[in-house]
Amino acid sequence: MLLLLVPVGLATVIGLFVLWPDGEPTRAEQAAAIYLPPGTTYPDGRVVSVEQYDCSLDSGQPATCATAVVEVLTGEGAGDFQQIDLAADVVANGVEKGDTIVLTRDAGAEGGATYGFFDYERTTPIVVLAIVFAVVVGLVARLRGLASLVGLAFAFFVLLRFVLPGLLADESPTLVSLVGSAAIMFVVLYLAHGFSARTTTALVGTLFGLSLVAVLGAVAVSAARLTGVTNDETMQLNIYDPTLNFSGLVLAGIVVAGLGVLNDVTITQASAIWQLQEVDPTMTGRELYRRGMAVGRDHIASTVYTIVFAYAGAALPALLVFSLYERSAWTTVTSSTLAEEIIRTMVGAIALVLAVPVTTAAGAFFAKAADTQAGQVTERRMSALRARFAR
Repeated sequence: MLLLLVPVGLATVIGLFVLWPDGEPTRAEQAAAIYLPPGTTYPDGRVVSVEQYDCSLDSGQPATCATAVVEVLTGEGAGDFQQIDLAADVVANGVEKGDTIVLTRDAGAEGGATYGFFDYERTTPIVVLAIVFAVVVGLVARLRGLASLVGLAFAFFVLLRFVLPGLLADESPTLVSLVGSAAIMFVVLYLAHGFSARTTTALVGTLFGLSLVAVLGAVAVSAARLTGVTNDETMQLNIYDPTLNFSGLVLAGIVVAGLGVLNDVTITQASAIWQLQEVDPTMTGRELYRRGMAVGRDHIASTVYTIVFAYAGAALPALLVFSLYERSAWTTVTSSTLAEEIIRTMVGAIALVLAVPVTTAAGAFFAKAADTQAGQVTERRMSALRARFAR
């Protein structure tokens, strides 16, 4: 097992070292700095008063806008009172006296700093949910659950400091996503589940699945001619840096999206094999594999639904828009926006399904090998004791 994982681990470390961003601003970052006024900040503000007015369009569609007076709570202008305009969609979602909102402050505007509405302030609900999540995980999963939270923090660190900057640079999106994903899996799996043959089995299955996702994804993206420029975010990126490999970004998204599901399936399969081995150590490797696959097939059936519905939920606004168009369902399904989601789903599902028998086979092999090794150690100890008593 070590003969397989040590080279992969070394390759991952070397990949992190070679591909780690140098800290220099990328073309996209430089372009974004030009599009956004220099010195723009985002202070919090408290709504002091709201005065609504009719701003209906000429088409007759009713709309209500508002003028609000806000007290700046943070930043250089803290304590100042500013008047801002609120668009109809903001008013429709509800802005009342006493609400806290996020403002934009353009310090470089002529005549002094100007303010505008940026977004709603969501610190409290997000922090409360994060605390509840951490407490629930800690109470139910205990130390292992808390270790998984630390692993999650490491995963976000790799994504924010390595994967995202690497994708914006001139590096290969496939290499960046694979190296980053492998680094995350090495740390997250061993941190959450400990150093054991069981965890190593799950890691083998996960790395196999990631490799398969990369290969199948590359073929599918190329064959389907996915451009990757299908939504507002990618269009904005295309404005900032049209030289980005957007098809490569699609592939990188497929690899990163497969992390969580592959991890779930492989660790479950590895645990099932080791539990079966502990219950009946006399089972042969073939029987262990057969019983493990019985569990795996149930897991596959449920997880495939999970993948499909998760992507369907993410693409729900696009599905609603497409449902308004008078065109055939097949034309809609094969459009660039939906085709990207469908191919991402299919590639992830194929890798997931094939990772199950690979993980199960590896688990059966290593579980029996560990049992044989333990038996040999026990036999040597018994032989030593018998020899001692014979003297």
